[in-house]
Amino acid sequence: MPTRTVTIAGQAWQVFPSGRVTANEHDEFGLIFVHGTGADRRVRITRYSPVGARSRERSLVELSEADLQRLFQTSQPSSTSPEADYSP
Repeated sequence: MPTRTVTIAGQAWQVFPSGRVTANEHDEFGLIFVHGTGADRRVRITRYSPVGARSRERSLVELSEADLQRLFQTSQPSSTSPEADYSP
């Protein structure tokens, strides 16, 4: 699974596809942003619709640094997302 790194406010975040399949699996993909490890680990989740490639891995590779930064701005904390095993 491809992993990218993006810098947000001076912090390096690892970015990778969530792997979660939804009803929109061919039109919309999830991304997980992870910063830190252990107790200091922070996780954020977002979804996006790829413009080019229709595979999760390929579409992540095609995203620019600016695209990843914009997607991070629309992300939500992992505690509110099913991609990170949230359950009400």
